[in-house]
Formats: sequence, C-alpha cells, structure tokens
Amino acid sequence: MSKDLIVKEHGIRLLEAQIATGGIIDPIYSHRLPIEVAFKRGYFDEDLNKILEDAGDDTKGFFDPNTEENLSYLQLMERCVTDPATGLCLLPLYDKTNTTNSSFIDYKTKMIFKEEKVKVLYGKYAGMTVSLWELLMSEFFDESQRQDFFQKYKDGKLNIKTITEMVLKLIEKSVKTTEVVFEGIRENVTAEQLVTADIISEEVLEDLKKGKKTVKDITEDENVNVYLKGKDSIAGILLPDSQVITIYQAKQKGKLLPGTALILLEAQAATGFIIDPIGNRKFSVDDAVKAKIIGPEYCQKLRSAEKAVTGYKNPNNGKTISLFQAMQNDLILKEHGIRLLEAQIATGGIIDPINSHRIPVHVAYDRMYFDREMNEILSDPITGYTDPYTGQKISLFQAMKKDLIIKSHGIRLLEAQIATGGIIDPLKCLHLPLEVAFKKGYFDADFSMFSYHINTGNDINLDFS
Repeated sequence: MSKDLIVKEHGIRLLEAQIATGGIIDPIYSHRLPIEVAFKRGYFDEDLNKILEDAGDDTKGFFDPNTEENLSYLQLMERCVTDPATGLCLLPLYDKTNTTNSSFIDYKTKMIFKEEKVKVLYGKYAGMTVSLWELLMSEFFDESQRQDFFQKYKDGKLNIKTITEMVLKLIEKSVKTTEVVFEGIRENVTAEQLVTADIISEEVLEDLKKGKKTVKDITEDENVNVYLKGKDSIAGILLPDSQVITIYQAKQKGKLLPGTALILLEAQAATGFIIDPIGNRKFSVDDAVKAKIIGPEYCQKLRSAEKAVTGYKNPNNGKTISLFQAMQNDLILKEHGIRLLEAQIATGGIIDPINSHRIPVHVAYDRMYFDREMNEILSDPITGYTDPYTGQKISLFQAMKKDLIIKSHGIRLLEAQIATGGIIDPLKCLHLPLEVAFKKGYFDADFSMFSYHINTGNDINLDFS
C-alpha cells in the first residue's frame, strides 16, 4: 500500500480480514503475527495501526447482505455459522422467516467452545492443552456427535464442564478400543504385522496405540506406504496421438504383440491388480474380465500370475506359500517366476501373500521368500548369466544355447537390450553395436538374422552373415 501497488481501502480490508482470522501474515516466514509485532517489523505504519485498532468506518469494508450494513470482517464473522461436518465458517442468507438450519453452529457458541481450554491425556493431543472446539472437530467425533453436543448446550441440557468430561472419556475409550489397521494389497494389515516386518518401529506402534499418531500419519510416510501400496506398475499404453489405452486394447489394435501384452499384464497381476488407466481403476483378474479390461483368453494365465500376490497352495500340506517358494516346489517355471519377482521388486518390494503387504529384502530372506542366488539373478537380470559349470559370465544368447534360459524369454531380453542401445557385453557391462556383438560370438550364424519390431511398427532386419 505504501508503494501504491494496491488501493489503500482495499489493503485495509485485506489486513482487517487477516487480523480477524488470527493475525497479520508475515509473507517472508509464512506465519501470522500479533498486530504489535507486525507494527514493529514495519509491515504497516502508525496511521494504519490506529485505523486497524479503531473499529470505525475505515475498517467496515464488508457488507452484510441480510441487513445491508457495512461491517468489519470480524463483525461479519460473528454473524456466520459453522458447518459441524467440516468446521467451515458459512455466511447464512435468510429468507422472510429469518431462520437458518439449527444444525449449524452460531458464532457465539463456537467462540465459547474455542475459549474452553482442556488438558488431554489420550490420543494425538496427549499431554497438550487444546480448545474444546478443536477436540470436537477432530477425527474422534463425527458430525452427528458434534451436533448432539452443540444442540444440548444451546438447549441448556449440558453445560461446558459436563461436555468436557464426556469428550475426554469418549476420546480415552476410542484410543483404548480401536484396533489400528492399515489397508494392505488385498487384506487389512495390523500395526503389529508391520513391526514384525521391520517396516515400523516399536515406538511408532506405541504411539499408534496411545493415539498420538494415526494410521493416516503413518501412511503419509513414503517409506511405509511403499510396503502397503507399492509403486506404480506399467498401467497402460500412450499412443503417439496422446490417447491412453489399456494394454489389452493395445494388443487388440495390433499395437502390441500378444506375448508382449501378456507379459505386461502378468506383471500387473503379480504386483497387485489389473489396471484400467482410462478410468484409473484397479481390479482382480476375475473382476477385470467382467469389466472387459482384459479378455477371457488371458484369464487363466493371469490368475496364475495373480497368485504371486494372493499366494500359491503347497500341494503337500495345503498351506499358502510365496512366489519364490512356488518356484522351489516347481509350481511355476523358474524363468516365469524370475520375471514376476523382478516386477514386484521394481514396484516396491517382494509381496508377502500371507500378510498382504510388501516386505524389505532382509525380511524376505528371513521368511525364505528369497535367497542370495535369486538376489544375484535379479540384481543383474539382463546384462548376462553365469555358466554354472565354468563360473564364467556369458551372454544371453550363450545362455540360451546352453539351455540356461528359455529361448522365448531370451529373445525378449535381447530385444530389450537392442532397444536400449545394443547387445550387452557380459564381461564389461557395455552396450555393443550389433556387428561387434556378432563378431564376439554373442550371436551365431543361425541367429544372425531376426526381426526387431520397434515402436513405429516397422520391421528392421539385422543381417551380419
């Protein structure tokens, strides 16, 4: 205002609104200040200070549409009501009857509850002194409970002291009886399960039990949420014209080969859900078929991949076992299992199908959902393989020739290498031009010509013979 960047009357009105809602806002430190502190910091001069302290016409820059009076912002707020569901301040417009919905809280009642300070022993406010209003507007109470308290106070059936005692007892009961559960991948997960999995600490568990922290507080921690929700998997396909389609639609339209589409859908199923990127929805495999997100021809194979989340059944005792344990029991091909495990790790961690959440690697080791050999394979999935007879690093093609990897799987990985810069030398971990890779024996004459289908849909023949 002092630099004429804003009209004085307009500026006074905005300053007065700030004061009425808690104090002058310090734009540098992003918090409110008492008027006297703001004055000392030079945020307004002595003349403006006098205007703001005097509730005269200069500060009556707001209009009451009901009475057509000019009011200060504080005076206008005093004529507002509060929505018990949200705690928001609302300006009521009256009809000819001059009445408003009795479920809303008048300003005078609100201020009485705000001025009543309460020392709290339980919940997130434990050890703190807060207003009775703040307690009633917290997650411990729903809209109907708030309305009941406020209405009984207005009717004279309850006084502030009685309401305070009742509120504290209800908070204590809520904290002591509410089971702390989190939303897992398919089932709810208890806080104790997260402690056992070394995802949260015993101290955090105690805070949850005492109500000092809420489930929301914990899930806002990305380090915890990644084990509950995981990271994003490849949800769909983005076409050159910016259209988003599902993976199955891409297969139907000929944009993806059927095998490529199946692999991507298996990765979705093995990491939690089949995804509809258009509607931003997630489905189990069976529900995805019903919703026509995938076709029935993929259902059986995707159900198998989905067991990486829900668990496989041990044929010997009927117990639920993990993906890795299923591989050990020959319930799933090793190469297939490796691909699904890799997808799980890439999207947040190995899934514990019994507890319905992801777990850190060291916990996966302890639960025998993983071992050192598998960790080595997944740590270096496409650079090369180790010959079990010689211990030497060999290329993907060489591993295929020795039947260490299924041919179809190897071809896909070789295509991935080419798409990202060339065939990888397993000794130096460098991308090689195709001609050089051929000369080094990473192809042979029988494999020197094959087609690589790139995103444009063109086929490129690679022939070095």
